[in-house]
Amino acid sequence: MKLQFAAPCLFGLESELAFELKSMGAQQVQAENGRVKFSGGPELVARANIRSAVAERILLVLGEFDAFTFEDLFQGVRCIPWGDYIGRTDAFPVKGHSLKSQLHSVPDCQSIIKKAVAESLKERYHVSWLEETGNPLQIQFSILKDHVSIMLDTSGWGLHKRGYRRHTGSAAPLKETLAAGIARLARVKENSTVYDPCCGSGTLLIESALKALNISPGAGRRFASESWGFLPDGLFQAERQAAYAQIRRQAPFRAYGSDLDGACAALAKENLKKSGLSSRGAVSTADLRDFAPQTDTGIVLCNPPYGERLSDRKSCEQLYAAMGKVFVRRPGFSYYIITSHEGFEEHFGRKADKKRKLYNGMIRCDLYMYFR
Repeated sequence: MKLQFAAPCLFGLESELAFELKSMGAQQVQAENGRVKFSGGPELVARANIRSAVAERILLVLGEFDAFTFEDLFQGVRCIPWGDYIGRTDAFPVKGHSLKSQLHSVPDCQSIIKKAVAESLKERYHVSWLEETGNPLQIQFSILKDHVSIMLDTSGWGLHKRGYRRHTGSAAPLKETLAAGIARLARVKENSTVYDPCCGSGTLLIESALKALNISPGAGRRFASESWGFLPDGLFQAERQAAYAQIRRQAPFRAYGSDLDGACAALAKENLKKSGLSSRGAVSTADLRDFAPQTDTGIVLCNPPYGERLSDRKSCEQLYAAMGKVFVRRPGFSYYIITSHEGFEEHFGRKADKKRKLYNGMIRCDLYMYFR
């Protein structure tokens, strides 16, 4: 059985997600703005959820069509064989969004889609009433420029929820999926040494360690689709076992973090422990201005304060200048700094070798890369 999927991601990480999905055996991988579409067998429902570090969630695409009227929407949804996916007593809540389309009322679209699914199921099961008391299958819809996508959310909670972070240590904390994307853009490997002298809650350290050790970020959590009746039995168990077998336990990777705020350093230590990676990292309370790595090679990843508030801007610019003094060119070292401050390079003291536009939540940022 070949299925169609869509995996939304943060803007700027589409190519990294596409590469990740191809490595899992996904077919017809196509990167678009903010998402990657792909196809494959049922095993990819489990594999992509368990292994993907960059995707926000994994959606099963059931149908796509154009709709200019509510009748178009109703008929397009009703044509989908819903009985192949939703059981007689399963719940099927509906949510979604509409942009630049004639059908712009989201509540009305929700109502029409719900009605169309219900009519299809009543016909399939030969009943006049549906009791939604069973497993929930979340229906998602997207309407963009009158083109409708109807999907099932296989993930449940967003895939950035790894389970190791309950609190953050900064005003603009990195989402776990963004930190994972940065680790991939920095080409963190199993023998890398990673430094973060502005470590906050330790997200960059942890995601780098997961990448280096080839630990699947979703192996220890549950997903909405694990209880779906149309998927093969034992699917998630088999994929979890395969993921655990691929961990690089002997990798020499090390991570070193520090933060001027002692509470942040303590939080990073706590999160490293929760993630099971305490033996791979060390965190201390220290000023970034005293940064002095003790290894011959290293990758420095940093999410410093952005100075979004005018009152904080001057101190951030002073911090960027201090970075320029301690993040010096040296053989075997590279630096990756993410910030929304457009004048970063001026205060840092030199142009980046490369820049990548990324989004930290709703904040447009640049990842400044120095590797020459």
